[in-house]
Amino acid sequence: MDEAVTASPQTQPAALAEPTEPVRANWITLLFLANIGLWLAIYAPIQVLLPEQVASLHDHITKNGVPSGADAVLLSVVIGVGAIASLVANPIVGTLSDRTTHPRGRRHPWTVGCALTGALGIAIVAASPSVPVMAVGWFVAELGLGGMLATLTAALPDRVPVNQRGWLGALIGISQMLGTVLGALIVTVIITRMSAGYAACAIIVVAFAVLFAFRTPDEPLPVKYKPSLPVAATLRRMWVSPRQNPDFGWGWLTHFLINLGNDLGTLYLLYFLARAAHYHDPQTGLLILMALYAVALLIAGAACGTLSDRSGRRKPFIVGAAIVMALAAALLAASPTWHMALVAAPLLGAGFGTYWAAAPALLTQVLPAAADRAKDLGIINIAYSLPLVVAPLAAGVVLGLMNSYSALFALAGVVTVIAGLTVSRVRSVR
Repeated sequence: MDEAVTASPQTQPAALAEPTEPVRANWITLLFLANIGLWLAIYAPIQVLLPEQVASLHDHITKNGVPSGADAVLLSVVIGVGAIASLVANPIVGTLSDRTTHPRGRRHPWTVGCALTGALGIAIVAASPSVPVMAVGWFVAELGLGGMLATLTAALPDRVPVNQRGWLGALIGISQMLGTVLGALIVTVIITRMSAGYAACAIIVVAFAVLFAFRTPDEPLPVKYKPSLPVAATLRRMWVSPRQNPDFGWGWLTHFLINLGNDLGTLYLLYFLARAAHYHDPQTGLLILMALYAVALLIAGAACGTLSDRSGRRKPFIVGAAIVMALAAALLAASPTWHMALVAAPLLGAGFGTYWAAAPALLTQVLPAAADRAKDLGIINIAYSLPLVVAPLAAGVVLGLMNSYSALFALAGVVTVIAGLTVSRVRSVR
């Protein structure tokens, strides 16, 4: 047990207390913008800029401008290296922020610092003369962006009462998709130069992070409540035992499987449109599918988030989300065509939106200790980052051995079905 000062609920400092006051519109708006900036800075490069840059740096480019098989492997390496950085940054930054006694709060200094680190990495990527330098730059970018994810995620249990977390969790899910769509729109339609696209991502993530940090409260941790255990010892004890905390373990596994299924179904859509669906304009097709996905996610997330809060139930929504996402994957597996993609995209979005309407509330309700919120959420966020390592590896194996997008989508469906089963093992949340 950590040797921090313990306190009764009556004497507990605000930074560690369970929030009871509903958050207001201004705070919600600024958190929403900070999350949009984060996801835009992650996914605009992953879905558009990195593939284009890898293709431009590599000699083997197909006649329609879509990366060849070799380029896809190089892209997977760059994305995988960045995902490893995010895996490391999430729990470490979370742990360090839990111990921070800065007057501006535990989270805000790290949010701004991580946003600046992410922008630096994006700048390195933009100036990269080779794929290895790109990988280094994206590693630095994801170190910062992964750390920022840890602190923004901690805002939910830090500031939001339980009965408001379903709706706000859905809003965070919407911000992820909206950031992705806006990012793709900015770097393909509004800004067409690659370097300018990277610059826009860097500026937006820093601007929104600064706005959130300087315009919202973040309760400071009194020095006497700072854990006395050294940082190195704390990091060595970062592991949360699923045997001692089974609900945390099952929640983590569910989060991992849902994100893995979503990544398997979405990361390679550009290649799918060009090579399997043979759509005449893959980039425009990707924007259309993402728009359908985003609208469905927004509607389902807002509706189900409200229902989840009113009912106090989380698991039925997550099970339903897994079923809908699996159905979308099954349709594409059965018929990998453009017309079926138009049906599957909004289904997948509705499923993922429903998941985000309930999952953040469930995941914050199974955290072991208030003093370790950001560290434990950093571990949960590994379940978001790890699929970005696993999905490219799994897709590389499936597409390399079978050359079948049907098989890839079938795998995505199986993974999400399993997620619907694992969440049923969570006992402390309905």
